[in-house]
Amino acid sequence: MDWRKFIESDPKIMMGKPVIKGTRITVELILEKIASGETFEQVIEAYPHLTNEAIRAAIAFAAENLHADVIYPTSTAA
Repeated sequence: MDWRKFIESDPKIMMGKPVIKGTRITVELILEKIASGETFEQVIEAYPHLTNEAIRAAIAFAAENLHADVIYPTSTAA
């Protein structure tokens, strides 16, 4: 999926966090809602400006951006 049709980042909007174009709905918020168990339909009901495609674009954006050669620690060593 080409998430670029749906996602933008502008320092003037939500401090530059990636959002759905034309809204202040962040990719972060969408991912949190889906991760907490909400369905696409529930997210859209709460945020009627969203579409199934926009939610999929948010997920695709996150997946593509996690492909970087970066190690993300999941716990701290004692």
